[in-house]
Amino acid sequence: MIFELPMLRYEKDALEPYISAQTMELHYEKLFRFHVNCFNRLTDDFQVVNTNLSAIIKKFAKQNSVLYYTAAQVLNHMLYFGQLSPTPKITPEGNLLSTINKSFGSIGEFKHKFDKAVISFIGSGNTWLSQKEDGTLIITQEANAGNPITKNYKPLLICDVWEHAYYFDYPCRKADYVSSFWNILDWAVIEKRFDY
Repeated sequence: MIFELPMLRYEKDALEPYISAQTMELHYEKLFRFHVNCFNRLTDDFQVVNTNLSAIIKKFAKQNSVLYYTAAQVLNHMLYFGQLSPTPKITPEGNLLSTINKSFGSIGEFKHKFDKAVISFIGSGNTWLSQKEDGTLIITQEANAGNPITKNYKPLLICDVWEHAYYFDYPCRKADYVSSFWNILDWAVIEKRFDY
């Protein structure tokens, strides 16, 4: 099984000044490509054929194997880079906005709680907005390559809290990173994930 590095919807300098071309070169071009290449090698070692990333993550999560870690890193990066845009829809609408309001009180309160989860995150990992099986939304912090699908949540939105995602642009300024994040998050993508 050969997995290709997903193409960006934008040029690597298109997210400036919020995310620099230097960070994109490191994070997307080098690190994401590294995870994709590792995943392709490991699928041969583990004799995995025609299995999607979500299924691999669920199957191998309890074993905490290198295949789980690598598959999760690939999916996490797909979701992260796929939701960013230099011309984003800046506010959610429709069913997603209604569910955010029901789960958190308002979009403003959701952002406040999400920002707090990002800023308080210790170590490497990601902060997520996910949908639970009952339809409600939840914010979680997942260490390292953790993905909410291991808890039977549907991942909707991810903020990468690994230092390579922001440190060049925001050294020792994680709060500024998450504040900038909202300027390039495309809510149209999140709505599609929610309605899927």
